[in-house]
Amino acid sequence: MKISNNKILITGGATGIGLGLTERFLQENNTVIICGRRADMLKQVSDKHPSIITKVCDLAMAAEREELFKWVAEKHSDVNILVNNAGIQQWMNVTDADFYTRAKDEITTNIEAPLHLTSLFIKLKSLTTIINVSSGLSFVPLTKTPVYSATKAFFHSFTLSLRHLLKEKNIEVIEMIPPALNTDLGGKGLHDQAPPVSDFVASVFEQMKQGKTELTFGFSENMVKAGPDDLKSAFARMNPN
Repeated sequence: MKISNNKILITGGATGIGLGLTERFLQENNTVIICGRRADMLKQVSDKHPSIITKVCDLAMAAEREELFKWVAEKHSDVNILVNNAGIQQWMNVTDADFYTRAKDEITTNIEAPLHLTSLFIKLKSLTTIINVSSGLSFVPLTKTPVYSATKAFFHSFTLSLRHLLKEKNIEVIEMIPPALNTDLGGKGLHDQAPPVSDFVASVFEQMKQGKTELTFGFSENMVKAGPDDLKSAFARMNPN
């Protein structure tokens, strides 16, 4: 994909990895639209970067996903890149009383929402690229985040199929595979010792400039390359008894 002169929609673009991508795409001379549930967070970003276009949208609601697409199709029909970045991570156990309810929330946000958006946005004649943000946990799960890990494994598999299915439409599909980074994903303080988002963003942009469609960094690079024995060892290290 070309790095500059695009019009890009980034879901969950006001915080974490989404914000890092938003700011870097701006630096690369792109027009960026971000959406999210919280108007206050969107305003913080637009106050800092007035050129950003914002849209309040609760991606957990199918009707709001459809309204988002309708708005883009009517007001920003030249959007050519969709970044499916928004996701939630919950630390929980299958024995928790509210496990199923919380699991459904993760499945809705991490699987249903990006699949729905993908099916909608490929109708845009301008669309050239879809970027799906999965996780190093797609390859080896962290049992403290059992549903999150599973949703990202699903999303990784779907992205492989999507890349093949959209060849005939000439839509490029890129998978961004982050490791744990210093964000508030899952809760404040859980990832304070992880690498900064800025290092990840710098790396994946260099990889995109090289024409790569599977973008890795640190732990996720190791997991993508790992064989069965390596994955078993990683699982044991990450999930001690």
